[in-house]
Amino acid sequence: MSRTYNVAILGATGAVGTELLALLEERNFPLGKLKLLASERSAGKSVKFADRELTIEAVTESSFDDVDIVLASAGGSISKQWLPIAAKAGAVSIDNSSAFRMHPDVPLIVPEVNPEAVTQHKGIIANPNCTTILMAVAIYPLHQVQPIQRIVAATYQSASGAGARAMEEVKIQSQAILNGETAVPEVLPYPLAFNLFPHNSPMTENSYCEEEMKMVNETRKIFGDRDIRISATCVRVPVLRAHSEAINLEFSHPFHPDKAREILAEAAGVRLVEDFSKNYFPMPIDASGKDDVLVGRIRQDISHPNGLELWLCGDQIRKGAALNAVQIAELLISKDLL
Repeated sequence: MSRTYNVAILGATGAVGTELLALLEERNFPLGKLKLLASERSAGKSVKFADRELTIEAVTESSFDDVDIVLASAGGSISKQWLPIAAKAGAVSIDNSSAFRMHPDVPLIVPEVNPEAVTQHKGIIANPNCTTILMAVAIYPLHQVQPIQRIVAATYQSASGAGARAMEEVKIQSQAILNGETAVPEVLPYPLAFNLFPHNSPMTENSYCEEEMKMVNETRKIFGDRDIRISATCVRVPVLRAHSEAINLEFSHPFHPDKAREILAEAAGVRLVEDFSKNYFPMPIDASGKDDVLVGRIRQDISHPNGLELWLCGDQIRKGAALNAVQIAELLISKDLL
C-alpha cells in the first residue's frame, strides 16, 4: 500500500481553507487522517469532505501530534503562534500568511519556479502573496530564457483577496446601490461595489503599501535575484474572484512577442489566451475556479526597444493561495521530505 499522510488545515472555515478541502479531494491527495482546526468560535461545526462529515476542532498545543503536514491559512498572528509548535511536533507547515515569507530560514516557494528550495525547509514553508504567485508563474519562463532586468506591475485585485466576508460585502453593496441605497463598508475600508481604490494595506515609509512591497521583495527572493528592479501599484477592484495584472518587462535586449508566446504556450501552470482579431484576452470570469494562470495580450512595448507587455488573470483563492500550498505539499511527498 502506498503511504498516506495526516493533514491538518489551520483556518479551515475561511475562503482559502474551504478551497484547500476541495483541492485535497479533487487531486486525490494521499490523505490519512484529516484535522480541521480553527478558533474556539468555530469549534464543533460540521464540514462535509468527500463522503463524510468532519467536525472542526479548536486548535491546541496537542493538535499537531501525529500530523505530517499543516496547511495554514488563518492569518499571520495565528501562524506565528502555532506553526513553531507544529514544527516541534514534527509536522511541516505550509503557511499562506505573510508571517514567515521573508524569514531567511524559511523557503518561499512557487513550485513552477523554485521547487528545489523545498529541501531547505526547517519545518515551515511560506506560500507567497497571491499577486506574486500569479506574476511569477507567468514571467519566470521568460526570465529563464533572458533575465528580466525590470518589472512594472499594476494589479487589479478582487474582493476574494480580502476573504469570504469581503466577497459577500460586495454582493450586499451592489444590491444596495441598485436599490438606491447607500453602500456601507464594514470589511473593507471603502465601498467596493461600482468603485475601486488603491490597496488598503498599511503604507510604508517609501509611499508604497505593504501589498506592493510584497511583490517587490517576494519576487526577488523566489527568483533568487536581488538585482531585479520592481515597481508595483496594487488596486482593489469590484470583482468577486480572480486577480488581474498588467505587467511591463524590461530585458537587456529585445524579446520578440512571438518568442514569448512560444515559451508561455508550453509553460507549466500557464494557459495562453489571446485573440487580437476579437480583442479577446484573459478575464477574471474565465480564470475563476481554474488552476492555470491565463496570459495574453503579449506585445512589444512601443516606448522601449527591450520592453515587453503582457496581461494575466488568475484565481486568487486557487493558484494564488490554496492550490500553490497543495502543490508544495505534493512536492514534499514526491521528494520524500516528510
